[in-house]
Amino acid sequence: MANVIKLRKGLDINLKGKANFETIRRIDSSEIALVPDSFGGVTPKVIVREGDCVKAGDALFVDKKYPEMKFASPISGTVKAVVRGDRRKVLYVKVKADETQQFVDFGIKDIEKLDGKAIKEALLASGLFSFIQQLPYAVTTTPDTMPKAIFVSAFRDMPLASDFEVELKGNEKDFQTGLTALSKIQKTYLGLSVHQTASALVNAKDVEINVFDGKCPAGNVGVQVNHIDPINKGEVVWTIDPAAVIFFGRLFNTGKVDLRRVIAVAGSEVKNPSYAEILIGTPLSKVLDGQLKSTEHVRIINGNPLTGRKTTLEDFVGAHTSEVTVIPEGDDVNEFLGWILPRTNLFSVSKSYFSWLMGKKTYNLDARIKGGERHMIMSGEYDKVLPMDIYGEYLIKAIIAEDIDKMEQLGIYEVSPEDFAVAEFVDSSKLELQKIVRNGLDMLRKENA
Repeated sequence: MANVIKLRKGLDINLKGKANFETIRRIDSSEIALVPDSFGGVTPKVIVREGDCVKAGDALFVDKKYPEMKFASPISGTVKAVVRGDRRKVLYVKVKADETQQFVDFGIKDIEKLDGKAIKEALLASGLFSFIQQLPYAVTTTPDTMPKAIFVSAFRDMPLASDFEVELKGNEKDFQTGLTALSKIQKTYLGLSVHQTASALVNAKDVEINVFDGKCPAGNVGVQVNHIDPINKGEVVWTIDPAAVIFFGRLFNTGKVDLRRVIAVAGSEVKNPSYAEILIGTPLSKVLDGQLKSTEHVRIINGNPLTGRKTTLEDFVGAHTSEVTVIPEGDDVNEFLGWILPRTNLFSVSKSYFSWLMGKKTYNLDARIKGGERHMIMSGEYDKVLPMDIYGEYLIKAIIAEDIDKMEQLGIYEVSPEDFAVAEFVDSSKLELQKIVRNGLDMLRKENA
C-alpha cells in the first residue's frame, strides 16, 4: 500500500498551449551537440578533437576533477566542432551523425546478478552516471559520494510540463530495470501523483512508493525529500529524472547507450503543441521547425516557463530538458490604463483581477515581470506556495547577507533553485529567487570543498 502525503501549500498555474499527448513526432537531426552546462557543477575536459570518429556511448568530455566520470555522445559520427566561449569555457561539442548509427557495446547484463558496486561501475563506464544529481547543492553528483537514499519523482507539475506517462509508454521494462538497478545501490523512493494510473508506476517493484496529493511544486524532488527523508549537514541523497531511469534500464537490457526520449513542445506561441521524440542535444531549430506562430516578440525556453532557461533557436535540447516552451515576450504590449482595467484574461494570486471569478481557466501569460526590483517585503508570500518545512523568506535573506551559519540553520542543504520557482512567480519584490538560491548553494559548496 503506497503512502499518501497531502500537501496543502502550492499554486497551479494553468497556461495555454499544453502539449497534446496523442501526437508524438519523431525528429531526426544530422547534428547533435552535448552542452556541459546541462550538467550542473561539472568542469569539463574535452577528450576528442575535431575530425575524430565516435560511436554512440563514447565519451566526448570528462569531469576535470573526476576523469572517470564520462559524458557520452548520443550518436555515432564525426566530431564537427568544439565550441568555446570566454576564457575558453566549453560551450558545446557538436557531432555530425553517420548515416548508419553504431553503438559501443557495453554488454547485456542480468540486473539481478549485479551488486551496487557493479551497477555504479557500469554507469560510470557508459557515461550515464552523469545523469545522477544530488542534494545538497543541486548539482551533478560525483563518484566518491554514497547517498543515504535515492529519489525519483515520476511526475511533473510545473506549467506546460510534459507528462511522464507519455514518455513511459513502450519503455515500461527499461524503467523497471532502471529502478531495480538503483535499488541495488541504496534504498530508492518513487514519488507519484494521485492522478497517475500507469501500471508500471503504481506497481513498480524494488522501490518505496509515495503518492503526493497537492499543487505545484509537489512534483519537485526536493519537496518530496523534505517530506520523506530530510537532509542534514554531511548527508547526501541522489535525485534522478525518470527519463534517466529509462536510460539506465536500456543500458542493462540492450548493452547500448540510447539517449532518445520524448519531450513536450508547448506554449501559446506554438502552432500545434505536441510531443516529440528526440535525442538529447537535438538543435532547437529542428524541434521548433515550422512550429512557431511568429519568430518575433516570443521567448523560447529550454524547459518550462518557471524553471527553464531563456534561449534561442541556435541552442540545443539540454540533458535534463523534458519540455521546450514558447510564450509571448510581452515587449510589444502597450496597455492604456492597464492597471485599472478588470483584466479578466490575466492571472492573479492575490485576487487583484476579476479573473479569479472565472474558475480554472487557462491563461496566455507573457514573460513580463510587471514591476521593478524593490526592497524585500516580509509578507509570508513564499510560505503560502512553498510546501517545505523551512522558512523561505528568512533563508533568502540569509543568502543575500551571505550568512553561511544562518543559511545552514534555515535548511539550505534541503533546497534546490527550482523549489523557489513558484515563490518567485508570486513575489511582490520581483526578486530572482532561483538565482539567489543558486548563488547561495554555490557559495556553500565552495566553502565546504
